[in-house]
Amino acid sequence: MPVLSRMAMVDEGFVNLSLRNQILLLGLNRSSYYYQPKLSHLNERLGDLIEQIWRRFPFLGYRKITAIIANHGLTINRKRVQALMQKLDLAAIKPKKRKSIKGSKPHRTYPYLLKDLEITKVNQVWSTDITYVPMPEGWIYFTAILDLYSRFILSYRISITLEAEFCIEALNEALEKHGNPEIFNTDQGVQYTSHDWIETLTKKEIKISMDGKGRCFDNIRNERLWKTLKYEEVYLKSYESVKEARQELGKFVKFYNYGRPHQSLKYRTPAQVYFDRANDLTPGENTKNRSGNEKRLLATALMKGALASASLPSPSRSKEISLEIDGKDLIKFLP
Repeated sequence: MPVLSRMAMVDEGFVNLSLRNQILLLGLNRSSYYYQPKLSHLNERLGDLIEQIWRRFPFLGYRKITAIIANHGLTINRKRVQALMQKLDLAAIKPKKRKSIKGSKPHRTYPYLLKDLEITKVNQVWSTDITYVPMPEGWIYFTAILDLYSRFILSYRISITLEAEFCIEALNEALEKHGNPEIFNTDQGVQYTSHDWIETLTKKEIKISMDGKGRCFDNIRNERLWKTLKYEEVYLKSYESVKEARQELGKFVKFYNYGRPHQSLKYRTPAQVYFDRANDLTPGENTKNRSGNEKRLLATALMKGALASASLPSPSRSKEISLEIDGKDLIKFLP
C-alpha cells in the first residue's frame, strides 16, 4: 500500500491505540508522518497573490491566473501556479464530470451519425431539444424540431411538465407537414429514448442519431437556437401566464422562420432556404425566368406567416417606406 494511503489511515483521535503504535503497525516512519513541508518566502508571497486573485475570480483556473500574473510583469511557470493552488486547496468553480445519475431502467442508445457528415439539403437531418422558459412561479418547457440545413423550425410545443407527450406531438406535426427526414438527431434524454418516440421513427425508417454523453457540441445548432430564443425574446419580456407565453413564443417562431435573416444563410431567412429547396430551387437562384405561376407559388411559400404579424409595405408611389411590427414603426427609410 502506498505511503500516503497508510498515512491517511492514522487516526489521532483513536483512544484505544496510541498514535505511536498506529504508526508502527502501519510501517511508517514517525519523522515522515510529522514532517510538514514549508514554503519558501517567495512561494509564500506567490501563494498569497494567487489566493487574492482566486478569491476575486473563483472561476479562474491555474492557466488564466498564470496569464494574469504574467500580464502584470511577473514571469512564472504555470506548473508552479498549479502546484501552489493544489497546496492551498484552490480550484476553479466549474461543473464536475458525469453530473447526471443513471436511471434505474437502462435504455437503448444509438450512435452519433453526424460526425464528418456534410449536410447539403433540407430534410436530410432534423434535430430537437428542450429548453426551459422562466415564469413568475416555476418554469415552462419549450421544444422545437429544427431542419439543420435551413435552420427552419418545423414544429414546436410548450408544456408545463417534462413528460414525453409534448415532444411526440411536435414530432408527429413535423412529419405530417414536412415529410420524413433521412436522419433524426437528439440527445439521450428520457423523452427521446421512450418507446413511443423510437417506434414513431423506426416505423418510418428514419435513421436515429444520438449525442454522446457530455457532448453539448453534438447538438450545437439547437443550442444556438436556444441562445437566440432567450436573448431575442424570453429575456426581453416577462410572461405573466402560460397563455401569454404561448402567444409570444408563437410570434417569435414565425418571426424566426420568416423574418429573421441569418448570417450563416447569407442573410436569408430559414423559410427562404427551406422552401427554395423544397421547390427544387437552388438557394439564391434568380427567379426572373420562371413562369408567373411558379413565382406565385414561391412567394406564397416564403411569405407564409407574414413575418410574425409584421408587414413590409411595398414601395408603390410613396417615397418613404416603414417597417411595422405589432403596430410599431421600427424603420423608416427612403428607397
